[in-house]
Parts: sequence; structure tokens; C-alpha cells
Amino acid sequence: MPEHTVLIVEDEKSIVHYLKTILSTQLYKTEAAYTGKDGLSLTATLAPDLVLLDLGLPDMDGVAFISSLRGWSRVPVIVVSARGQEKDQIEALDAGADDYLVKPFKAGTLLARIRALLRRVSQPGEEVSPIDAERFKYGPLTMDTGKRRVYVQGHEVHLTPIEFKILLAFLRHPGRVLTHSFLQGQAWGQINPDQYGNIRVFVSGLRRKIQVPGEDLPLIETEIGVGYRLVEFE
Repeated sequence: MPEHTVLIVEDEKSIVHYLKTILSTQLYKTEAAYTGKDGLSLTATLAPDLVLLDLGLPDMDGVAFISSLRGWSRVPVIVVSARGQEKDQIEALDAGADDYLVKPFKAGTLLARIRALLRRVSQPGEEVSPIDAERFKYGPLTMDTGKRRVYVQGHEVHLTPIEFKILLAFLRHPGRVLTHSFLQGQAWGQINPDQYGNIRVFVSGLRRKIQVPGEDLPLIETEIGVGYRLVEFE
């Protein structure tokens, strides 16, 4: 298998050791930074394929790290944090993180998320060709999968890769209730009931981003205990 470099930005040495052990089972090359400043520096010099980031860094908040990084790099970032509040997850995703895992987590889940992100950036086939591109016009929403752009009433909104996949699933099945497990499969290619909370966070962020200004009615409705549905338009 091709060797990928994963940079771990985490200030607790025991957790760094644990993450390196997990990653070594898949032959990933690992590097570690124990501060945000060193993490940014190593990202620039090493050009890792992926960054695992803790939010509680000693010299800066992880969200600030992401914001700074996104000024010059699109390297995939998975936040691995003990902060489980929805607010923290939304802030990190809005800043530019690609995914978010709450500690403690299962090793298999982390590895699956890493594989999914690396596939997206390493396989050009994941970028939709003009022939296969889908275009949707649904109520105030417009999506062009070929250009990976989404508009609300003509104004472009910027979605994370996971939010984009979730919205695409909704647009392909308008008015239908999409279960947590279905959305999880669409977003990450695998289903883990222990991580259904992540879907809630991503849907919450997506719902806010595609909300029509001045309108109170959300475009994504919650079906309690089941999943979500994109509202129907006449």
C-alpha cells in the first residue's frame, strides 16, 4: 500500500503514542508536534497527507490553528478531541476541519475516516467529471457537483466535503426521510451507530449554511429518532 504521512498535533505524549500505534498497523508514517506553532511549521515543511489535531493545544486553540492553516493549505484535517459539545464541533468544521472525532473513539473508526479522506484527495476520480456531473435546482438551492459549488438564492455557500456529500444525498432523495445510518454511509462509506452524533453535528452545520436569509422554516427537518428530510417544494 502507498505510504502516507500523518502529522499528529497533540500535546499529550501518551495520546501521541497511542495514535502512532494505531496508525502503524496500517503502515502510515507519523510525525508529531506538541504545540500549534510547531504543527503549522511541520505542515509547511513536511507537507503531510493528513493532520490529526487536538483542540486543546498549549499555545493556541485548535480552531485558531485550523483557521491559520486554511489560509495556505488544503491538507485534510481530522479533529480528535475530548470536547464533545456540538458548539465546539461546529466551530472546528466551520473553520475548515474535514472531520471530527470525540475521544474516546474506536481505532477502527479513526482508520476508516482517515482512509475516506485520503481516498478523496488522492484519487482524481472522486472529483466529478463533466460527463458525470449532476446539477440540481431545488427550491432556493442550486448544486453543481462538477464544480463542487452550492448556491442559496444565487449566493454561493461554502460547505465542508462531508456537508457537500450529505446535501447531495438530500437532493437525490428530496422529501424522503434519510436515516442516520444511510447518511453515515453516504458521508463516510461505513456505518457506526456509536458515531450517529457526528451526523447530527454535520446536519446542524449544513442546515445553518443553507438557511434562506429572513426565513424561519429550516430546509432540513428532523424526524426524531429516525433521521432527516429535505423539505418539499411545490
